[in-house]
Formats: sequence, structure tokens, C-alpha cells
Amino acid sequence: MNRPERIDPSDIERLMLDIGARTRAAAAELALAPTDRKNAALRAMAMALRRSEAAILRANALDVADVKAAGQAASFVDRLTLTPERIEGIAKGLEDIAALADPVGAVIAAWEQPNGLQFERVRVPIGVIGIIYESRPNVTADAGALTLKSGNAAILRTGSDAQRSAAAIHECLVAGLREAGLPEAAITLVPTPDRAAVGHMLAGLKGAIDVIVPRGGKGLVGRVQQEARVPVFAHLEGICHTYVDRDADLAKAIPLVLNGKLRRTGVCGATECLLVDRHAPAEALAGLVKALLDAGCEVRGDTETQKVDTRVRAAGPSDYGREFLDAIIAVKVVDGVDEAIAHIARYGSQHTDCIVTENAATAEDFLKRVDSAIVLHNASTQFADGGEFGFGAEIGIATGRLHARGPVGVEQLTTFKYKVRGTGQTRPK
Repeated sequence: MNRPERIDPSDIERLMLDIGARTRAAAAELALAPTDRKNAALRAMAMALRRSEAAILRANALDVADVKAAGQAASFVDRLTLTPERIEGIAKGLEDIAALADPVGAVIAAWEQPNGLQFERVRVPIGVIGIIYESRPNVTADAGALTLKSGNAAILRTGSDAQRSAAAIHECLVAGLREAGLPEAAITLVPTPDRAAVGHMLAGLKGAIDVIVPRGGKGLVGRVQQEARVPVFAHLEGICHTYVDRDADLAKAIPLVLNGKLRRTGVCGATECLLVDRHAPAEALAGLVKALLDAGCEVRGDTETQKVDTRVRAAGPSDYGREFLDAIIAVKVVDGVDEAIAHIARYGSQHTDCIVTENAATAEDFLKRVDSAIVLHNASTQFADGGEFGFGAEIGIATGRLHARGPVGVEQLTTFKYKVRGTGQTRPK
């Protein structure tokens, strides 16, 4: 499977406008699709993925070979790589989404006014969701499935490094739509890696796109926020912190920190900075640092951290507030929970932050004051995942404050309208 050829700029504009028109038409049909038909499509997609495992792996192997030849980091390669187990996980995720309650039509609130008018606030699809993402093939399936379940249509634009893998997965999604009798344009993959296609999406395709969801690095998200003429669900860097308090249980803290940093270093929920209370027992800092180093993680620490192990490298100013996406962690000793919260406010990305403590009052103080989309107590930051929240999957972790925050699942991909029922009421003069 070869990479798609680049297209003349004028042809890209026509291509993208055509995609927008067809997807908008599909969205109108999908908004009224019954739940059982959407679920049938999702289950058919899962079966198509399993049947196409060999073809997907062949396409992915070509993508992986290219990025390795280009000298990409191991964490980047890991995000791109598919295995039979990961494909099965993607298929299972589609089935999990099919099992979720359909948010479309759900009544959020209902009340009656004194004049007898009856009001309902009801969930409805947003319309057309544009998802721009980098080299994570699973996002193709997750985004397509979540938009389908929530009654939306999707325009997907993957990074050039994952184009073959995404195309192979997309074929399975289209097969599921076709089998369930739903419009194939309901989930459209942009067939060109040209960056100009992104610009056309950010311009809204003449009103076809209702919202953009960027999922990728700082450069991608920054461009989307700067250029988009439609609303954006921002998914910024995952500069996640774990703070180990003076009242932490070290036997609990060490595995939490190791898991938060090293389970998968390339995910946005990986802990990038470890903060340790200066008033914790002396063995806490030394034990945490030793466990990280022994597990193969590079530790970059402040002066106090360097004193506990000669293998610790000096942290530079840029190491705090940095998303390493690798087996590297910044460590800093802080003077209690107040300094930890101040550090997170200065260097964090309002994504996911954790406190490890057995002091319930300190934990509640941290949970209340840290202004991040996800705040955890005694749990790994790698739980920042829609599947772990019971959402089936997620398009991304929204770090903004409007409409959606945290994992963006099926409910977050809906808006609402009001249904008002009367018996002939007129408004008095």
C-alpha cells in the first residue's frame, strides 16, 4: 500500500469542499438514525477489523519502517505501532461503544411553568466533527465510532506518518456503515497528507464543519487554535504531575509513580514531573528516585534530588513544564502542598495531576484547588483515558473550559435543544 500522492492545491480545495458537502448531508441522516442501526454498524466495524488484521498490520509495517528510517524517537514509533493485541483492543473498544447508552434524545432536564408550558432540554448531535490528529492509528477508529454513536458525522485527517494504517482501519469503518445501511460519508478520511487540507478544515469548509478536535503535539494544537474559524475542543500537552505528600504511603507511592511515568511513556497521561514534599520521610525521595532509575527512567532533578543518587542529572529550567513523552522525568522537592499546587499552576497544562497521600484533608484541598481537567488522589495519572472513565473511548482530553473538559466521549459530542409543549398558550401583552 503506497502513500497517497500529493494533489494540486486547486484540486485539494475542490476535494475538501466536496468532502464537506457529502459529510454534511450524511450528518443530517445520521442525526435521525435509530440506536440499533448505529450499534449494528459499530459491531460490524469491529468484525471487519478482526477480519482485516493481516492487511492492517501490513499497512502499519510500512508506516513504521518509514518513521524508523527517518530516525523518529522510540516513543513516537510505539504510538504508531499496531500489533494483533492492539487491533483486538481497538475492535473491543468499538463493541464497548456500541454497548453504551445512546445520548441522542436523552432528556437532561424537564419542568413545567405556571402557565402550563412544558419544557424539556434534550441532547442532540453537534453535526460534523473535524478531527485532526497525528500518528495514532487507533484514533481513526475511536473518533469514527464516538462520532457515529453520538449521531455526528466525522471528517478525519491523520498525520502523514500514519496514512496507510489509518486508511486500512478506515476501510473497516466504511464496511460497517455499509452493512448497517448508513451513509458511507458519515466517517470520511481525508485521502491526502497535504497540509493544505488542514487549512481548509480550519476554515470550516464553507460551514460544513461545526467543531474541530485537534489531537497531537503543541505545534498542531497551536496552529489549530490560531487559524481555526470554527469552535475548537482544545487538547493541549499532557504535562502531568504526581505530588507525593508528607503523609504518603511509600509502598503505594512507588508503584503509582512508576506506572504513571513508565506504563506507556508516549501517552498524554504520562507523569512528566514528580514533586516530593520536603517534609516526607527521608527514605521517600531516595526510594522514589532509585525505583525510577532502576526501572530505566532518566531522572532530572533539582539540587536536593541530585544529592540522593549520583545517577540523577541536573534539571535545567526547560525541564519543568516539558512533555518528554519518553522515559525521562523531572523531579523537584517542594515545601508542602501549597508549593506543589503553585508549581503545577505555573508549569502544568491543566491536563491531569495527582496527589499521593493518606491525609484526607490534604487530598481534598489538592483536588479542590488544582485547576486541571482531571485531578487524582492515590491513582496513576495514566487513568486519564476515556475508556477508564467508562466512556468506551475518547477523541481526546479537552483542557479548555467551555462545553467539554477532560475525556471527550459520546455525551461531550452532543449539544442540546429545548422542546416546548403547549395547549394553545399565548404570551400576554
